Amino acid sequence: MHTVIGSDSLLIAFLIWIIVGALIGWLAGLIVQGGGFGFVLDALIGIFGSVVAGWLFPYLGITLGGGLIGSILASVIGAVIVAVAVRLLRRI
Repeated sequence: MHTVIGSDSLLIAFLIWIIVGALIGWLAGLIVQGGGFGFVLDALIGIFGSVVAGWLFPYLGITLGGGLIGSILASVIGAVIVAVAVRLLRRI
């Protein structure tokens, strides 16, 4: 059985993805010295950080528990890694 996702549901999912990414990026900006990078770059850092954590942590055998809290923690750590990398690249 296939589930068809309507365009409204897809748009809402995309907006939630952007908002959660922005919040994760904002948290990473608070953790990394010097504050955030602005809404758009914070959102991109948060989204990319979540992807990095989703790929890197299982590869390294790191688990932060299941569920929402573990996912948020992993995403924030991934976003901090990406934010530090962006700061280092901006200095070059």
